[in-house]
Amino acid sequence: MTVKPVIHVGVDGSWRDTGALEWALQESLLRQESLQVVHVIDEKLRDVTVWEPDAVDDAATDLVDEVQKRLDEGPSLLEHEAELMVGQPARTLNAEAADSRMLVVGRRGLGTFKRLLVGSTSEAVVAQATVPVVVVPEHWKPSDHAGPVLVGLDEDGSASVMEFAIAAAAERKLPVRILHVWDVPAVFSWDAMDTGGISAEWAENAQRYFENVAAEWQQKYPDVAIQVDVRRGHVVDGVVTTAEQSDAQLLVVGTHHHSRLAAVLLGSVTRGVLHHAVCPLAVVPA
Repeated sequence: MTVKPVIHVGVDGSWRDTGALEWALQESLLRQESLQVVHVIDEKLRDVTVWEPDAVDDAATDLVDEVQKRLDEGPSLLEHEAELMVGQPARTLNAEAADSRMLVVGRRGLGTFKRLLVGSTSEAVVAQATVPVVVVPEHWKPSDHAGPVLVGLDEDGSASVMEFAIAAAAERKLPVRILHVWDVPAVFSWDAMDTGGISAEWAENAQRYFENVAAEWQQKYPDVAIQVDVRRGHVVDGVVTTAEQSDAQLLVVGTHHHSRLAAVLLGSVTRGVLHHAVCPLAVVPA
C-alpha cells in the first residue's frame, strides 16, 4: 500500500486542552507534511432526544472553523485542512487515516475507574488502527521536554516499531533508548529465582540480546544514538515510570492484531501504557 504524506488528526470539543493538534503541528513542520484534521459528529447523538440535531451540527461547524483558523495562523506554508464528518468516531477516523502517515488523537485526563467504565475514543482508535496512532495526553507541550525517544520492545519486537522510533528521533535530533522490562512467570517466586541465580542469568541474556538488537540498528542508522535499558519488574509500571523519569518526548510500542477479537481487545500491556503514559504514545501495528 502506498502511504500518503499526510498526517491525520482527530479532534473533539477539548482540542485546546489535549496536546494532539500542537503535537501534530510540530510533526508536520519536522516532516514537511500537511495535516488533515477531522472532527466526527457521533451518529448516536442524533438518536438522543435531549439533543437537537441542528444544535449539534452548529456546534461542530463552529469547532471546525476554529480549528481551521488555528491551522491558518501557524508558521507553516503547507496547506492544512479541517473537516467535519458524521459517524462512529473511532471507525470513521481510522477509515480516513487508513492510507496516511499516521493518526494523532488526544487523551483526556479521566480517572482510572471512570475510564474503565466509559472507555475512550483513543483506545478504540488504537485497537482498530492499521496505521501508527499517536495518543497525546492532556496539556502536553513539546517545548517543555528534553528527553529521548523511548521504544518499548520485547523479544518479538518488530522492525516497524523501531523504524518509527528512529525516524521520530532523527527528526528531533534525539537518541533512541530501547527499553525492555521483563517479569518472572507466575510459576516462579522472586526468592527462588534469586537463590538459584536464574534472575541474574535472565537479566544477562536480555541485556546481551537487546545490545545485539541495538548494534544492528546502529549499523543501519549511524547518525542516531541508540541506547539500551533492560530492567526487571511489572512491565506496564516499568515502561511508564521509565518514560516519566527520562522525560521521554515520545514513547513507542507495538501491537499485534492477529484476529478481529485481538483488534477489539487491546493487549493488557498496550492498554496499561495507553492509560497511564505521561508523554505522547505511538502505537505502531506490527
